[in-house]
Amino acid sequence: MFRAKLLGAIRAAGLELPACYPKKWVVDVKSVGSGDKALVYLGRYLYKGVIQEKDIIACKDGLVTFRYQDGKTKQTQTRTLPGPQFLWLILQHVLPKGFRRTRNFGFLHANSKKLQALLQELFKLNPIKTLVALAIRPAFKCPCCGSAMQIVKTRIPAMMAFGLVPSG
Repeated sequence: MFRAKLLGAIRAAGLELPACYPKKWVVDVKSVGSGDKALVYLGRYLYKGVIQEKDIIACKDGLVTFRYQDGKTKQTQTRTLPGPQFLWLILQHVLPKGFRRTRNFGFLHANSKKLQALLQELFKLNPIKTLVALAIRPAFKCPCCGSAMQIVKTRIPAMMAFGLVPSG
């Protein structure tokens, strides 16, 4: 029923559906009200996705005004669209069933610190050394003579910085 109503509303708004849209949908529908309440819910549901809740400026008379960053100019702009067209733009960014965001999956997941440390050990990777090579610091100047100073010791050992404290 949800699918039929949504497709009917999209067609009634004059929007075109792609040829490859799925014929079978798995839908978990919860009533969230309408208007602003629905947009607040949608904003939270898509947290750090297409658009954040704070970027939806207004929802009045069936029009949604939102803020976005232009990909070419990197300037912040506002745009006002009819509600169905706005939702269509949002739905174009929903991942198909079976796909996951890379940053939330496998060893890239935020809760995989131990696995990341193990992989660094197995592959003999030293991220600190790599980062130091990539980020060349400006030389520290001696306050007395003005010549370049060299770092010979730091207070935090590299193993402790990644939680790899030796056991014993």
